Amino acid sequence: MKKVLCLFSAIVLGSTVLFGQDAIIQQEAELEILLDSLRAAKNDVSKRNWNTQFKKQLEQTLNEPTALTYTFTKLRTIGIINSPDNLVRIVSWNVEQDDQSQQYFAYVLKGDERKPEHKVIELVDNSFMLPARTDDVLDANNWYGALYYKIIPVEKNNKTYYTLLGWDGNTTSSNIKLIDVLYFSGNTLKLGSPLFKSGDDTKKRIYMEHSEKTVMSLRWDEDHSRIMFDHLSPETPTMEGFYEYYVPDMSYDAYEFNGNKWMLVEDVIGVNKDEEMITVKSINPRTEEIVETELPNKWIDPTTEGSPASKEVHVAVTPDNESELAEAADKEAKRNKDPQNAMEAYDAKKHRKEEKGTSVSFDNGKKTKKPKKPKRK
Repeated sequence: MKKVLCLFSAIVLGSTVLFGQDAIIQQEAELEILLDSLRAAKNDVSKRNWNTQFKKQLEQTLNEPTALTYTFTKLRTIGIINSPDNLVRIVSWNVEQDDQSQQYFAYVLKGDERKPEHKVIELVDNSFMLPARTDDVLDANNWYGALYYKIIPVEKNNKTYYTLLGWDGNTTSSNIKLIDVLYFSGNTLKLGSPLFKSGDDTKKRIYMEHSEKTVMSLRWDEDHSRIMFDHLSPETPTMEGFYEYYVPDMSYDAYEFNGNKWMLVEDVIGVNKDEEMITVKSINPRTEEIVETELPNKWIDPTTEGSPASKEVHVAVTPDNESELAEAADKEAKRNKDPQNAMEAYDAKKHRKEEKGTSVSFDNGKKTKKPKKPKRK
């Protein structure tokens, strides 16, 4: 009798899961239509209308039993990231206004280790009521607004703190990269914790404001278990303190967790694994043949070009620029990888510059000019 009951329970549970999966698939299709309409909206009134409908449908979908683990493949212009322990999922997106300011929206899904349930918590953008670059501990109803693209859990005193990497469009003059900490006190969500140590200074979150005209990298270096980022400096000494004029200065800093705090380490060297090699294609300027050379891979500074809140990309997506960015990136990648394109470009460039005393070399598909060496007498 017990075996029959167990079998019946398994069948009922399996049917419930399958039904829930079918329901969320249908809801995702509806969300895709609403999201496309939102991204195509041409003014603030239309954007607000579509976003309200999208947000209402999304909240309903996120309360489905399988929403914590379901892979949303169709919602490409919002950010959906998971913690490595699969107990936290953050869904965030932005709506760019007519004046190019940003409105942010987010939900946090909190899983339960003991039972297959989760709680949905809305983060409410209240940035207009908060001090600029606030260092306070915040709750879900007092959020500064950002897009998140990475979750890094750390353990301290048997408690999990989820370190977040994020992006804020800020103003038309500057953008902000930020590092924050999300944790739970019971079921209450908190943002900000005094985990960041720099000398004698301790902060609850880190802001890195820089010129809108440049890009800044902030990434998790998994090989060395540290948060790597560009060091920022003013373009000129007279601009110190005016962060809209801060740019990367070609040096790198990092935060490393020592079991108690994220400690700032300055002037670190970013490298990949020693054994990792790459093949570089170049053209011999004398024989005009393509040659391949194996070299140790150098650390590549990640850029922030693309759609928001993916693992390494974090600029605001608007209806006007998302498809253009994706198409341009795809074309550039294909062009750089195609040796035939490289050869054609080389031949054309060579013939144009032949009479001007320059030669052309290629470094992994990129063109550089080199002056010809004078002939020995």
